[in-house]
Order: sequence, then C-alpha cells, then structure tokens
Amino acid sequence: MTDKAAPVDRILDQIRAIPPGRVYAYGDIARRAGLPGRARLVARILSRNDDPRLPWHRVLRADGRIAFPEGTAQWREQVKRLRKEGVRVDNGRARLSKAAENLDAAIWGPD
Repeated sequence: MTDKAAPVDRILDQIRAIPPGRVYAYGDIARRAGLPGRARLVARILSRNDDPRLPWHRVLRADGRIAFPEGTAQWREQVKRLRKEGVRVDNGRARLSKAAENLDAAIWGPD
C-alpha cells in the first residue's frame, strides 16, 4: 500500500487486516489508513460495502458499542459474528483491541 492509494482502498485494506477476534473503532481504522479524524468516512465506506468477505463486524464505535440500532437484524448479525470469533459482547458492547502505534508494536507488542 502506498500513500497514493485512494482513501477508500486504504481504509478497506485496514479493515481486511483486522485479525479474527480483534475489534477496532472507526477512528482507529482511519488513523491506520493515514486519515486521522476521518472516522465518519470509515463508517460511510462500510455502509456501502457489498463484499461479503470484508470483516466489517470487527469495526465498532469509539466506546466499543455496535453502531446499528439494538435488536435490528444487522445488530444481531454483528453480535453473532463477533461471538463466533471469541469476542465477548455484553449489551451490544465489546472491549476494543488496543491500536498499535506503529508496525513494530502491531507485530511484537502485547494487545
């Protein structure tokens, strides 16, 4: 990935890189894509997603809450997918994974 990649591609690349069992906030994804302060852009891109392989369910609000209204089909699907990966979800909220500040920390550092 280069800095010249389109913002959409950079964001999608970061979402695809989230390992199973990890969850990050929209803002974390934006920062990792080199677009700090663009959390809403991440949400907008995810809302238009039509790739069934994209792990969209691993992206949550900054406070760890699922963004869909509670009880909706999308909310239930996200909870189901997260729990299947071993993520604890209580009342629509999960503990966010700690975003690594740099590549070395992402590879070698504890979560």
